[in-house]
Amino acid sequence: MTKDLLQIVIKDLPQEFNLDQLFERLVFIEEVEAARKEIKDGKGIPQDEMKKRIEEWKRK
Repeated sequence: MTKDLLQIVIKDLPQEFNLDQLFERLVFIEEVEAARKEIKDGKGIPQDEMKKRIEEWKRK
């Protein structure tokens, strides 16, 4: 995460917020960035495969 991104996150928060709100947003952003990196590195699951898995989960 960069300082620039952190500044954007802070600007988007309401004037009064608690640390849990900030922490939740930061964790979410970190997880999204990690997922994007996995996809870029070819480690992600193709959408068609994920759809099949979801359908299998629904049947169970």
